[in-house]
Amino acid sequence: MADLPGYLITCLNSGKLALLAILVSGGIVLQILACVLYNNWWPMLTALMYVILPVPLILFAGSDTSIYFTESESSWVDATKFLTGASAVGSIAIPIILKHAGVITWGAFAMELSSLVVFVLSILCFIGMNSDDGGYSAI
Repeated sequence: MADLPGYLITCLNSGKLALLAILVSGGIVLQILACVLYNNWWPMLTALMYVILPVPLILFAGSDTSIYFTESESSWVDATKFLTGASAVGSIAIPIILKHAGVITWGAFAMELSSLVVFVLSILCFIGMNSDDGGYSAI
């Protein structure tokens, strides 16, 4: 990639950013459609978990993305990973619990889980884009 002209590299990076924007927008649309189409706003509880999910990482990790994949001896890093994992499990568990209780329908449940898949895919693409090798391996 080093032999490409600067304008082409900028164009590729803009395309990656546009793909991330489309993925996140699609996830939000699926989240809202799961509520609107079935006239039930209980699935919006999952959106609350999407907001809570990055808070431990922002507060305790900052911009250091190396803590995601390494073992550490710091109890703060372990607590951050635990709280983030608990929030991620909550994002999956809320639609399952709502479906089991009969509060939402199968269609809303499927849209909730597809929204979750789209958000996870966008997060993985974002982490891949911000890797140390220049960000060209994610997409």
